[in-house]
Amino acid sequence: MFDFMMATTPEICGELGLRLRARRLMQGWTQVELAERAGLSSGTVKNLEKRGQASLESFVQIVAALGLADDLGELFRLKVASIAAMEKAEQAKRQRAPRRTSR
Repeated sequence: MFDFMMATTPEICGELGLRLRARRLMQGWTQVELAERAGLSSGTVKNLEKRGQASLESFVQIVAALGLADDLGELFRLKVASIAAMEKAEQAKRQRAPRRTSR
């Protein structure tokens, strides 16, 4: 099993590309078909699957074309373990990051 916590950024990108490729193949689509459905070039699909390289927007378009957009809903969702953590998370939604002081 792939360990996202121990992986480097290029390794994570590569793994995501491989997973999207597996989903595409499961649906019986070629890279060209997926590219057409996503409104992208086949080179973009090829780069994502082979090297894990694509813009965030292209990545989302491919995910949506594969019918996986719902899976993005849980990405980065705050996980709350206690009432105190829940209150802190709620405050974080309403606060801005502290201003940086110029040096």
